[in-house]
Amino acid sequence: MAAGRAGGGTRTVVIGGVPVGLLQDDLLADILTIHFQRSYNHGGDVRQVTFPTRCPGVAFVTFEDPEVVERVLKKDQHLLQDQRLPRPFPLTVTRYCHNAFLWVSCTLSLAVFRDHLSLEDLLEEMQKQNPGLSFGALQPDGQIVVQGSFPELRVLREFLVLKAKSLPEEPQREGKPQQRARRKLQELRGVAEMRNSTRDAQREKQVLVLDTDIYHYVMCFPPRALQGNDVVISGVTDGDITTVSIESAASKAGVLQGLKAKKTIENYSVELQKMLRKERICLKEHGRAEKQRYKQLCRKLKPQYPKVLIIPCDTHIDLVGPSADVFGFTEEVKRHSR
Repeated sequence: MAAGRAGGGTRTVVIGGVPVGLLQDDLLADILTIHFQRSYNHGGDVRQVTFPTRCPGVAFVTFEDPEVVERVLKKDQHLLQDQRLPRPFPLTVTRYCHNAFLWVSCTLSLAVFRDHLSLEDLLEEMQKQNPGLSFGALQPDGQIVVQGSFPELRVLREFLVLKAKSLPEEPQREGKPQQRARRKLQELRGVAEMRNSTRDAQREKQVLVLDTDIYHYVMCFPPRALQGNDVVISGVTDGDITTVSIESAASKAGVLQGLKAKKTIENYSVELQKMLRKERICLKEHGRAEKQRYKQLCRKLKPQYPKVLIIPCDTHIDLVGPSADVFGFTEEVKRHSR
């Protein structure tokens, strides 16, 4: 059983750059199947194409033979071509088990830069610096929705922090609009720094920001280094982002424990970003009894996949864990629900 699950993971690749909105989803899935069956593309027999997925422009392709995965990965460039497409589309092909697709959506306010930079030029620079992110339309108030993986959003954050720090200092006499802009800039620097530490009389607090799925996984499967530590870990969740507080005693030993715990979580989260995958079982179209059946099925399968975190919600069930385990869990759910 375990070998079968691992095999499923090793037969699957992740395809990025799939054109969205040009053709019907099932038609695009057929075009992807044809592409990866052609010997010219180093392909072979395709067992299944999963498209669309919760990540826009991303598909999963599973082959009958795991050796085909190695061949398609060695091809220098994959171009998706078909007479029904307006042009060839370059695809990125990566190994399923080596990528974390924890998709984050956040709203940024660029209004703080308005008095110093053209926001349109800044957006263009952000897009060039971060090609892996998806940027929405720039709103009149300077807000913009950005989507992408948490590591890529971290890179964007660092870019914006450097931009903010390079802004010229305002004169001492400031009107209310300038004061508001100054406060926003301070908030941007404070939130994005992620390494803030605040102290009160009894407790020392370390603060960092994590992807919400990563946070839940850390709390459910904490690393050994955190066990037995005299620290209190809590989180405030805002959508896909969770601000984590690590409280310890204000003594020298307590401060060292808090800093050590923070470093442990940071290092652990980096490792998790490399190995975790998230799949969503959609329940929107199901009635109350059917939703309950799916949740019971997930609880029943849990012992077979102890490393998978199950996050049940009213409209869906999220599965977070190592790629091969999440893949196997999802396939089992499909098999039992037929």
